[in-house]
Amino acid sequence: MMLLPDRNTIDRLLRHYRAQERAVLARPGDLSVRRRFEDTAYTLCVLMGERTAREAVHAAERYVGKLSPAPRQALEGLPGS
Repeated sequence: MMLLPDRNTIDRLLRHYRAQERAVLARPGDLSVRRRFEDTAYTLCVLMGERTAREAVHAAERYVGKLSPAPRQALEGLPGS
């Protein structure tokens, strides 16, 4: 049996991730901002059991109901998949 993370925690972490993503885009040279963003991405990877931040964010969005599951074939044509 696999343990699942708390949905509220994942939702809060996703919002934090998106805010940090905007901060990195606004200040790409700020290493402390980038480090916090990477730490949050890593935490999402661990909690969602995914290898990349992109996969973890998509899994987290599906988990909290913010994204409908996409068929695997639709994702295969996208860059980075």
